[in-house]
Amino acid sequence: MSPARRIFFFVLCFCVLGLAVVGPFACRPEEKGRSVKGRLLDIAVIPKGMTHEFWKSIHAGAEKAGRELGVNILWKGPQKEDDRAQQVTVVEDFISRGVGGIVLAPMDDRALCRPVQDAVAEKIPVVIIDSALQGQDFISFVATDNYKGGVLAARRMAELLPKGGAIFLIRLQEGSASTREREQGFLETVQKEAPGLHFLVQDQYAGSTTETGYQLAENLLGRFPDVDGIFCPNESATFGTLRALQEAGLAGKVKFVGFDSSPKLVQGLRDGHLHGLILQDPVKMGYLGVVQVVRRLRGEPVEARVDTGVYLVTRENMDEPRIKALLEPDFSLLVND
Repeated sequence: MSPARRIFFFVLCFCVLGLAVVGPFACRPEEKGRSVKGRLLDIAVIPKGMTHEFWKSIHAGAEKAGRELGVNILWKGPQKEDDRAQQVTVVEDFISRGVGGIVLAPMDDRALCRPVQDAVAEKIPVVIIDSALQGQDFISFVATDNYKGGVLAARRMAELLPKGGAIFLIRLQEGSASTREREQGFLETVQKEAPGLHFLVQDQYAGSTTETGYQLAENLLGRFPDVDGIFCPNESATFGTLRALQEAGLAGKVKFVGFDSSPKLVQGLRDGHLHGLILQDPVKMGYLGVVQVVRRLRGEPVEARVDTGVYLVTRENMDEPRIKALLEPDFSLLVND
């Protein structure tokens, strides 16, 4: 063998050996969360927060879909629903981990746009749930018709106060598209359909926790003790206001319509301290969010908009089977929570 051929032979052997060694450690699709071969596909589900019953229901629905579809649910979000920076960090971390897909409930309809764009640039499909996001970078939006929820609340308030009265519209926080739509639906429907109702308050924000909601309601009740009705657009504001009404001796006297459910709100409804709850179906929302991502990964058609329904619950209908299931969701899949 000539020297030139001998050199070529050694170089070729070295290259083949190098491929054999490096190949098993290369970044393959399944290591980036793109395949179910050998291990479960990772789907990240990112809520606005981790404390409210609503998000626990979202988690239960996501886990149900994960088990049925054979994918692994990675559940993580900020502790507080006003920590935009933390939610952005969570999204970015999941992108870095190379998850197969992301289901996101954006805390802010603008602040989360760039992280979602980054996910799409990495070919990670994103489904938005619960609250709208500006832009067109996500594959589907799975949510309640939040404006309709506000409409239902306004009509319930008008029914409770047929002769009119003075009311509070308590808002949640700026940047939250879902609650903004509920507030707008309530405000505009009262203005159009219930001229006997007038707003004492319509521009005060409860903040993201039960405690800040309680503090605002306590303040407002001190200023306006003769208020006739109150509407709150989410679980924490509703519970904070319920506490304030109870401590002021006004629970049951002031007509009160809230949004979402928890054991304490259900008890408030049963006790007559709440006169209506507008309910979503968060279990269905979490479930269908994951379903939409997996459909896209499998090359199946995906719906651009999925309406998960909205319901008015009163003391009269709260024990009906369908309503009871919404008020008391099944958390049995969350054995480690």
